[in-house]
Amino acid sequence: MAIHYETTLDRTFHALGDGTRRQMLAMLANKSFLSASELHAPFEVSQPTISKHIKVLERAQLITRKVDGRVHRFKINTEQLVRAQQWIADNSAFWEGALDQLGEFLQKNEK
Repeated sequence: MAIHYETTLDRTFHALGDGTRRQMLAMLANKSFLSASELHAPFEVSQPTISKHIKVLERAQLITRKVDGRVHRFKINTEQLVRAQQWIADNSAFWEGALDQLGEFLQKNEK
């Protein structure tokens, strides 16, 4: 059964869930643009596999594509990473507060 991700945030976390895609993003973070062949170079997988990873990253809006003739170049889009980081920060604050309240409740009712 296929999983369909509805929101950009869902697609972002799905994309970040794979180590190869995280490595590709790390490579792009260090360069302005990289071609598909440059993204493929460090991995021992087929070109179609890299293309699928690129499509996942594009659907999540984590990278953008620029076409120069036959060469496709990719650049990281940090906006989605910032949104994901903000979601994590917001939810971490909520759960820390909830756990603090639970701890206080348990201490009061321990007796």
